[in-house]
Amino acid sequence: MKDFHLILVDPNPAVCTAWKKHFKRMPRVKIVNSGFEDLPEFDCMVSAANSFGLMDGGVDLAIIGFFGVALLDRVQQHILTEFRGEQPVGTSVIIETGHPRHPFLAHTPTMRLPMPIALTDHVYTAMWAMLLAIDKHNRTSQQKIGSVACPGLGTATGCVPPAEAARQMALAYYNFLHPPTLLSWPFAQDRQNLIGVGGDLGLKAKSRTED
Repeated sequence: MKDFHLILVDPNPAVCTAWKKHFKRMPRVKIVNSGFEDLPEFDCMVSAANSFGLMDGGVDLAIIGFFGVALLDRVQQHILTEFRGEQPVGTSVIIETGHPRHPFLAHTPTMRLPMPIALTDHVYTAMWAMLLAIDKHNRTSQQKIGSVACPGLGTATGCVPPAEAARQMALAYYNFLHPPTLLSWPFAQDRQNLIGVGGDLGLKAKSRTED
């Protein structure tokens, strides 16, 4: 889990400001207020996607503009083959881009279709799935991922406030870096209390973002 670092990159200054607060003192994290296209180096780009691989808007459209339409075909074929046409939120898959300097994409749905997800734990769930996918890739593949470029998850079409998106992303990263050695109901409840949203339809998140 120490073999890659995060480049949190987004053109929205509010997202970057929120990241600076919530990722403060976390290791192996760099925050860049820019489009990912301006990054000189990264091994894997995160696509904050929908479940059907329809990459025709927002960051996804920029990703296809950067890598080419052949990547879209690979993403959609993988969804058809491995997920019977619908990749669930809470999963992330590593797709080869064919680009010599940026060889991988982590296709990571934050929503089934473009829709608001502000009152959900989808940002945490997507970030968690992406981190696990990168970790598994690095444990099982010869070509390792050393740097991951990740935009703000859910902060555009998803309408998640930057502070809440940054909180959920940082919590997922913290939990990834500090795995438990024993599983129990108290541990599970403590983790859920920190996430604060999910089956409760995000009522706690609503009150938090309205403060």
